[in-house]
Amino acid sequence: MSSSTPDVSVIIGAYEAMPYLIRCLESVEAQTLPAGRMEIVAVDDGSTDGTGEYLEEFAARTAIEMRVVRQENSGGPSGPRNVGLGLARGRYVFFLDADDYFGEEALERMVAMGDRAGTDVVLGKVVGVNRGAAKSMWKETVERTDVHSSNIKFTLSAQKLFRRELLVRFAMAFDEGLKTGEDALFTMEAYLRGNGVSVVADHVCYYLVGREDGKHVTKSGSYLLRFDSARALMGLIAAHVPPGPKRDALMVRPFVVTLLPQFGPVLLKQSEAVRAKKMELGAPLLETYWSPGLAGRLRVQERLRMLCVSKGRLDLLLDILRFIKDKHEPKAVRKGLRGRLYLAYPHFGEGAGLPDSAYEVTVTERFAGGRTEAPPVTQSTAVFVRRLARKARRVARTTLHMPQRAHKV
Repeated sequence: MSSSTPDVSVIIGAYEAMPYLIRCLESVEAQTLPAGRMEIVAVDDGSTDGTGEYLEEFAARTAIEMRVVRQENSGGPSGPRNVGLGLARGRYVFFLDADDYFGEEALERMVAMGDRAGTDVVLGKVVGVNRGAAKSMWKETVERTDVHSSNIKFTLSAQKLFRRELLVRFAMAFDEGLKTGEDALFTMEAYLRGNGVSVVADHVCYYLVGREDGKHVTKSGSYLLRFDSARALMGLIAAHVPPGPKRDALMVRPFVVTLLPQFGPVLLKQSEAVRAKKMELGAPLLETYWSPGLAGRLRVQERLRMLCVSKGRLDLLLDILRFIKDKHEPKAVRKGLRGRLYLAYPHFGEGAGLPDSAYEVTVTERFAGGRTEAPPVTQSTAVFVRRLARKARRVARTTLHMPQRAHKV
């Protein structure tokens, strides 16, 4: 290896990566960033399919400086990434999964953005190949933002450009004790500690590949690991952000993305023992991190599910989940002098342990085609819900089968 400092260290942790590794490495070699301005640090994590041999063959012929480490299987992606990070020399590092590949000009564009903006993390637009990929953060290119004023909290995968000085200064590494969600923990810490984030949204920088062989599909029984992941991320956020609106906004991510799916309709198919264990694991997380501000940022059925967990009411939770699974329509109800809007999911107004306030619409609700499992409501209801969210309880016009009139709030 030469003594000059490369712009980027591309760190590739690889396990049983053939034949995907071929295109992955070709995409690095095809970058418009000159070969002398980057290096590859590849770690074969005990593969038996020729991955290690192919890495060594590629290293012998590429013009890019490349180091290959072969080790026994570590059981997860954190170990290889940490080994690669320890060997990296670049001003920036990029964690490239061996199944995925770069878009053209990706590194040149991201390095230029980081240098121009002086930010510590650069996000390049990601698209999925045979799988989905997050989309909400790619609406526009932004030279400088942060985790509090953008949607980047919903992209916490490790496939980003990180300024290595930041990682060294805080001795950052991937948590090898986590078997899932370790990248979310690492990336969120970089967002919180770093000097700003840049977003390259006008050019596809990364292709996230869904493997046809299914080797990386989450195995059954992994729900315990999901709780570990949620607990770790919630703890990190709480350690860095004091109680208040900023913490509430960040907590939406682990609650909605990691915890809520454990209490979705899948629970109806699971055994009593699994249901009881999930309630046991979820309760302390709600007790520690739940807040009124967080509750107000969730959709009605999401909030109700979490409240059932916090109160230990599996019976109410199952009723709500059956309602969702059967695609029943939640009736829209307006109550009180202020004309507040509620969605009448099961046990609304019954005094069964869930207060009416838990059913109140506080954010834009999504139904058909959205990320929630809630069933569609009438068009007039959906329009009213969106209007209410936008105007934040100021003047609202009813479209729910009654004469339209203004309501003071």
